Amino acid sequence: MQSLFRRKSSDVVEETPEAPEPSPAARPKGYTPAKGRETPKRPGASRQAGGNAKPLTKEETRERKRQLRQEAAAEYRREGGPRDRGPERQLARNVVDSRRTAGTYFFGGALIVLIGSNGAMPDLVRTVATSLWGVLLLAVVVDAVLIARKIKRLVRERYPKSEQKMGSLYMYAIMRSLTFRRMRVPHPAVKLGEKV
Repeated sequence: MQSLFRRKSSDVVEETPEAPEPSPAARPKGYTPAKGRETPKRPGASRQAGGNAKPLTKEETRERKRQLRQEAAAEYRREGGPRDRGPERQLARNVVDSRRTAGTYFFGGALIVLIGSNGAMPDLVRTVATSLWGVLLLAVVVDAVLIARKIKRLVRERYPKSEQKMGSLYMYAIMRSLTFRRMRVPHPAVKLGEKV
């Protein structure tokens, strides 16, 4: 038995039986005899698609990349990223966006606390700043609990077979509630006070 990968010896020649040429009477009406060689490939198959054949300059390339980045950023602000997808996430966003949250005032209050707790301030101002810090923290915690309870109730009502982890959904909503409304991504789809 010969190897599959070795060439055959020159003395072994395989004869392929040629099909007999049909007689002129047996040929069909539109018969054309074979030309004896393979038809060449069309030259257009390997060519590039037509269009702008002139290469872009550096400035045009830079401008094109900048335009693509702007389009991607606009789409991200409008639709969000992979973490924002899913009906449960959209419901959580709508719950947060339909109400005023203490988290939106947290950073403004934190700035006041930072300035007020400076050592150069009078004792009364530092005391008020420290107590304001406690009030802000308490308000954010209470607001987070209320948001989580509402989301839990609505998700169980509308999506009873949901496989979404509730803890990650709560954190998603709480982090959104801490962001200023104008800076939220994706942009709010509901107005303040609108029923979800």
